[in-house]
Amino acid sequence: MAPSNLRHSSANLSIVRSTESNALDMWACIYKKLTVLPTQKRKLSYMNDYLAFPTSMTLNSLPDEEQHNHSELLRHLTSEFSRPSTGWNFSYLKGRMEEQLNLLPWNYEATVRALLPNSKGLLDMGTGSGEFLASLNPLPPDTCATEGWAPNIAIARQRLKPFGVTVTAITDNDVRLPLNDSRFDLIINRHEPYIVYEVHRLLKRGGLFVTQQVGEKDNIELNKLLGAPEHLGYREWHVEQACSELKTAGFTILEKQEAFIETKFYDVGAIVYYLKAIPWQVEDFTVEKYSKQLVNLHHKIQEEGFLSVQSHRFFIMAQKEK
Repeated sequence: MAPSNLRHSSANLSIVRSTESNALDMWACIYKKLTVLPTQKRKLSYMNDYLAFPTSMTLNSLPDEEQHNHSELLRHLTSEFSRPSTGWNFSYLKGRMEEQLNLLPWNYEATVRALLPNSKGLLDMGTGSGEFLASLNPLPPDTCATEGWAPNIAIARQRLKPFGVTVTAITDNDVRLPLNDSRFDLIINRHEPYIVYEVHRLLKRGGLFVTQQVGEKDNIELNKLLGAPEHLGYREWHVEQACSELKTAGFTILEKQEAFIETKFYDVGAIVYYLKAIPWQVEDFTVEKYSKQLVNLHHKIQEEGFLSVQSHRFFIMAQKEK
C-alpha cells in the first residue's frame, strides 16, 4: 500500500460564475486548471471566494445565498468521496496534496532494486495494483505477490501477468499464506500488515525482509480535527516494537530507521478523496457524518493556506538466520 511525491508550478485562477453550467462541471474545470508551487504558502481562491460563509452559523440560520454555497460545498465534497480510485496512485491530487516522501532518510525503492540481481525468489506483500512491482522489471524468475484489497486484485493480476507474476488474493483472516516454506530469498513489504512468523517461514535461510511501515501516529491530526477515533487499528506500532517482534521470531536486524514527515493539504476536497482511498484512517468516514468538521477544515485552510499533518514511517531490513 503506498502513496508518491508531488511537484508543481503556480498559476493564478479566476472563476466566473455560470448559471448555465453544472456545479460539478465547474469544479472539474477548476481542478484541471489548478497548478501551484509546493514551496509557497498558498490560498486557493476557488473555494475561498465561491463558498465563503461563517462556520459558527448553522445551515438553517444562513441567508439564502450562503445556504446555497454551503450546499454546493457539501455537494462537491460528496462528488470527491464518490470518485473512483485504483491502487495507491494519488496523481489525481496533484497540486492539492503534497507528501514530502523525498525527505525520508532512506530510499525503499533503491534498496529493493539493489537486492534484486542476487535474488531468485521474490515476494511482494501487498502489491496494491502492481505499479511498483511492475516498475522493478526485470524481476527474479520466481516472483509472487499478495493483495488483500478486492478492488486491486484484478488490476494487479492484469498488470503483472506479462511478467509471469502470480498474484494471490488474501484476507485479514489468513494466518498462513498458500505458499511453500523457504521459497523466497527476498520478501518486500511497503505499508502492508504482516505476520512475522509467516515471513520467517517463507524465507530461505539467510533471506532478507525489507519493509517500510506506516506507524501508529500517522496523520493523527486528521483524526483529532475530525473528532474521530485515534487508534487507527495499529496497536503499538513503531520501529522498536517491530524490531522486537522480528528478533523474537529469529531475525537479525540489519538496518532500522524511523521518521515523521510533513504532508500538506491545500483544499478540503483533497482530504475527502484521500480519506476515502485509505479507509483505515477514519473507518466510519463519510461526508454526511463529518460534514460540520469538514466545513471547519475548509475555513481553516482558507485562513492558513493549507493543512499540515505528520506522516509516520519506519524502515527495517532484517535477515533470517543462516
